[in-house]
Amino acid sequence: MNVHLLIIDPQNDFCDPQGALFVKGADADMQRLADMVDRLGDSIEDIHVTLDSHHLNDIAHPNWWKDASGNHPAPFTIITAADVDAQVWTTTVPGLYRRSLEYVQKLEQNKRYPLCIWPPHCLIGSVGAAVTPVLMDSLSRWAEKHFRTVDFVTKGSNVFTEHYSAVKADVPDANDPSTQINTRLIQTLKDADMVAIAGEASSHCVANTVTDIADAFGDDSFVSKLVFLQDASSPVTTFESYADKFVQEMTARGMQVSSTADFLTRALAATP
Repeated sequence: MNVHLLIIDPQNDFCDPQGALFVKGADADMQRLADMVDRLGDSIEDIHVTLDSHHLNDIAHPNWWKDASGNHPAPFTIITAADVDAQVWTTTVPGLYRRSLEYVQKLEQNKRYPLCIWPPHCLIGSVGAAVTPVLMDSLSRWAEKHFRTVDFVTKGSNVFTEHYSAVKADVPDANDPSTQINTRLIQTLKDADMVAIAGEASSHCVANTVTDIADAFGDDSFVSKLVFLQDASSPVTTFESYADKFVQEMTARGMQVSSTADFLTRALAATP
């Protein structure tokens, strides 16, 4: 059986309790996942790891915006199109105002997420952007033993759009192919027999990535090959309902749900 593992954003800023945007429970998630990779090893054909990769000045970071007094928004502030239109919030650099307003309007039109201001996180080149050590060690052991290459997929470096999903940005930039649908990743996963999915956070990047993968498959008969490892993924605190909605919607389309231990048992039993 051709089994793939897709790990969403297993980075220090999400998985370390001292990280810039720690997801409660993520440290334990990654320990369970690392243990599974060590145990399952021989049955995993390919591992894909997505990496959130941001610049400090980003449309979803505080420094991009300011109020009438010059104050930047606090993390977790929600900025609406009406706020920007009324200049409750405006851009720190005036020349970015029009494009930023259009972006927030497009976010509301596509009905994904409103613009949420996050603490600066997973900054390119920083310790926070690195894969959390317990999982990185496990991935390295797998790669060395099987002479395989972990498929690292970066996302989020375009400062003008959020990029929760590893498949495409929330508002793709026509001039930036990295924000458009990742057809290579989609086809690779479509060709697999089973794809285990884990990572952070189930309320945001996992939810968007899996939904976009399912949509890109174009046929829900393929969705049944997706297996969400529920004990290797956690939601951002206060956004638990987003994770619940994601699981409900995707299981209705055929996605399976498993624990790391159960997936191990099933995968080994299916291996000749």
